[in-house]
Amino acid sequence: MEDKDSTKGKKSTEKGKDEQKLREEDHQSEQIEKIGQLTLDKNPEKHKIHLLSIIGEIEGHDNLSGNSKATKYEHILPQLAAIEDSEEIQGVLVLLNTMGGDVEAGLAIAEMLASLSKPTVSLVLGGSHSIGVPIAVSTDYSYIVPTGTMVIHPVRMNGMVIGVPQTFDYFKQIQNRITGFVCHHCRITQTRLEELMMETGVLTKDVGTILVGEEAVACGIIDEVGGIDKAIRKLHELIGGEEGGDAAAGKD
Repeated sequence: MEDKDSTKGKKSTEKGKDEQKLREEDHQSEQIEKIGQLTLDKNPEKHKIHLLSIIGEIEGHDNLSGNSKATKYEHILPQLAAIEDSEEIQGVLVLLNTMGGDVEAGLAIAEMLASLSKPTVSLVLGGSHSIGVPIAVSTDYSYIVPTGTMVIHPVRMNGMVIGVPQTFDYFKQIQNRITGFVCHHCRITQTRLEELMMETGVLTKDVGTILVGEEAVACGIIDEVGGIDKAIRKLHELIGGEEGGDAAAGKD
């Protein structure tokens, strides 16, 4: 028979494990509520995947109203730096449902994702419009659900615009940065992308193109139509491939 001290010790250990589990669950809930992020680590492969969500409008240097759903780039950039520095995180899954937003902030997020040394996969859900397009293509592999949409249009500016040649040169420079990034990270040509941006027969009172699901794949912007199952499976494959490469390198 077990003595009382042994029984007490087991109960204390179990209680400690339960409390630790509750703390971890509370932390995850807090991460989801505040910045839409958490770590996926319950999979059979024991891979640690960081889930990053780009939701609503991408906020730049100016704060949006309290009623707006927003992704704050000052939260995302430090988190991506921490992911790169982490020995535990092995891959990143990016979920997108964004209307676009600040150009500089969106490009900053896209560049950070593209420069991560760890495998990355993106999944476009409701939509990834405007500056959300560079973010969607910045990962190693990209998916879009069948009903997901992407709006391709030229750069817009808020506020008063001074009608001088320098202003239009500046607009062109910004546009070239975006198109250059997108074309470098997917299969679409710059000529075709600019044609989609300048299309006049699709958007009412505006120029641009709406691509739905398979259309985004056919144009060469997104790699494949699929949902969360395919996205996570692909990320595990990419992580497994890197692990195999590391093992092979260790043998030399």
